[in-house]
Amino acid sequence: MSKYIFSILIALLTLPVFAQKQAQAKLVLDKTAVAFEKAGAVRADFSVQAFNKGESLGTASGTIKLKGEKFLLKTAETVSWFDGQTQWSYLTASDEVNISTPTKEELQGINPYALLYIYKKGFGYILGTEKNFQNKSVYEVILTATDKKQELSRIVLYVTKDTCQPVGIVVEQRDGSRSEITITGYRTGLELDDSVFVFDKKQYPSAEVIDLR
Repeated sequence: MSKYIFSILIALLTLPVFAQKQAQAKLVLDKTAVAFEKAGAVRADFSVQAFNKGESLGTASGTIKLKGEKFLLKTAETVSWFDGQTQWSYLTASDEVNISTPTKEELQGINPYALLYIYKKGFGYILGTEKNFQNKSVYEVILTATDKKQELSRIVLYVTKDTCQPVGIVVEQRDGSRSEITITGYRTGLELDDSVFVFDKKQYPSAEVIDLR
């Protein structure tokens, strides 16, 4: 019985600290979302390393251009356009384009910046330790899914203290897979026409177009 009483006392003593860390985490997340909205159209260069149950599956790099909900994502294997409603995904190996209307969950798996708003529903969050990431002083924010049916189980976000810019994102799935994303370059205030986020068949004349809608 004594050990249970001790556990309850520990929980009661740490509860105010936990609540404070929750409030601090929300403040950081809110500031990060606002900073991204104020940045206008942006371009981010990134690298990503994938793991499955602790084993590395390899690394990849690419760029993403964003304007509101719209994005253009380029890697060596794929190019994806999203105009806010329709997505076009070009597969380099097969020279084909798949057209779809993605769900919010699917967009989260494609666009890492969609994770900046995920905390507003279905996730609990807490501020982790302050540390350095890429020689920058950052906040560590840990988000945990409250819905056990959610494919994403845990997200760790690293945000610079001075500009509230994301520099690293770790995404963990319930199946044991994990992706570690590092932002290697970041430019804001770009002038990007909406046509940037729409597939142009003229640029890929030989591609087979497959409509999956």
